[in-house]
Amino acid sequence: MGMMGEFKEFAMRGNVIDLAVGVVIGAAFGKIVTALVDNVIMPPIGLLIGGVDFSDLAITLKQASVDAAGEVVPAVQIGYGTFLNALIQFIIVAFAIFMVVKAINRLNRKEEAAPEAPAEPSEDVLLLREIRDSLKR
Repeated sequence: MGMMGEFKEFAMRGNVIDLAVGVVIGAAFGKIVTALVDNVIMPPIGLLIGGVDFSDLAITLKQASVDAAGEVVPAVQIGYGTFLNALIQFIIVAFAIFMVVKAINRLNRKEEAAPEAPAEPSEDVLLLREIRDSLKR
């Protein structure tokens, strides 16, 4: 089997396809969470604490300046506001994953909690038990 055949066999396995679907859905979910945090959650929080836009929060280490050639040298800043946005996004995604895993675990526990009743022994086993019991007497 050539390399292309091996690759086709590898790519068509269920696990690889499931992983690809998970990555695509995860990327889309990440975009949704980013939009939710940036456009829905953070504006009201910023308004409540005095009209602050979190994405603009930064500590300026060096102010912007103009060098000898007349070029503008941008300011050096630590943008902790974008970090706060990313942290809130992470918390939302982690909570959503926690809820999904919790639901899956609950379903698995229900399946495990319902063990099947033991099957009746076959007629051969019953006969052998009768013979054993007769021999003991």
